[in-house]
Amino acid sequence: MRRMMRGLFCAWLALSLPASRALPAEIPTYPTNQLRRGFSYFHEDIPQGPWSVHVVKVDRLNPAFEFHTTLAKSNHFGLTTLSEQIKTLPTSLGKPVAAINGDYYSNSGPYTGDPKGLQIMRGELISGPCDWTCFWIDASGNPQMTNVVPRFEIIWLNGEKTPFTLNEERASGSVVLYTTAVGSSTHTSGGMEMVLECDGTGPWLPLQASQKYSARVKEIRKKGDTPLMAQTAVLSFSPQSLARIPHLSQVSTGSTCTISTTTLPALAGVKTAIGGGPALLRNGKPTPRKETNVRHPRTAIGWNADYLFLVEVDGRQINVSVGMTFQELADYMIKLGCHEAMSMDGGGSATFWAYGQIMNNPSEGRERGMANSLVLIRKDVN
Repeated sequence: MRRMMRGLFCAWLALSLPASRALPAEIPTYPTNQLRRGFSYFHEDIPQGPWSVHVVKVDRLNPAFEFHTTLAKSNHFGLTTLSEQIKTLPTSLGKPVAAINGDYYSNSGPYTGDPKGLQIMRGELISGPCDWTCFWIDASGNPQMTNVVPRFEIIWLNGEKTPFTLNEERASGSVVLYTTAVGSSTHTSGGMEMVLECDGTGPWLPLQASQKYSARVKEIRKKGDTPLMAQTAVLSFSPQSLARIPHLSQVSTGSTCTISTTTLPALAGVKTAIGGGPALLRNGKPTPRKETNVRHPRTAIGWNADYLFLVEVDGRQINVSVGMTFQELADYMIKLGCHEAMSMDGGGSATFWAYGQIMNNPSEGRERGMANSLVLIRKDVN
């Protein structure tokens, strides 16, 4: 009923005020009693759109708060709602207080829920980066945003190197390393697959970014769809890739190799990272836009030296909120005080959770299943 009345009120304002696409000159001032505890939430209705915007503002220097990513099925790919994903977080992390939807994703086939770009969840490298922008918290606790370039490769005993991608559909000519993040098996057909186990006493699974792992070939299979286990990884070669890697004929059970998860920039020590894009602000300036200006529901993350902001803009609801273009969203992030900002997946996925409930009006009238999310956790800090 509260949301219905809010929608009717916004519709009345939209009819009563002259149409305008301009954002207000300043963001209103809100009570700071919540921010003294480390974060605050506010909702803003802007008649000029109309726009309905939800914001969480987080004190970056408060040690009681940290960000974590989730997966739809707790520890492997799939599609579930933001509300369901939050329930899968270990209680030992602390109490979830706010969350937004995450990256773009594959929505069909055996790899449904595969994030488009980078994901690191509690230190585990789940998905490799693509050529889109990524957000992560560095080892010093600072938010970062840039494109990350993967340099993933297998280094064989003879010095040969084989590039690979991580936990995604195996394309023609490609080599993919699979972990249990994709589910119970590799979901492949044909080609060749090597089951890899730890060689020696060095570091092993779960994989972390910008590390090297010594591995031993435990088994070689020729049929595909190899089962995935917690303490093994599977290196999968498409039929087309076998012809261009002739030295594989010399690899047998017991052979050793090195798995390198190098990235540029290096992400060693990173516990939380998620893909998205595009970048909206760099050094306080909007990034150049080439795409058509179309309004959609939007989700974004932004920050300055003192605060970090989670933002969601409802859309596709003509009398409540029409959504924003990327340029309008960038302008709004500037008015919040952000120096850096990045968009996340939008459209029907745009969802904002706070205080134990969904706060926005998803454009499809209900929560949509999604691949991952970014969650603000309040830790138990003495």
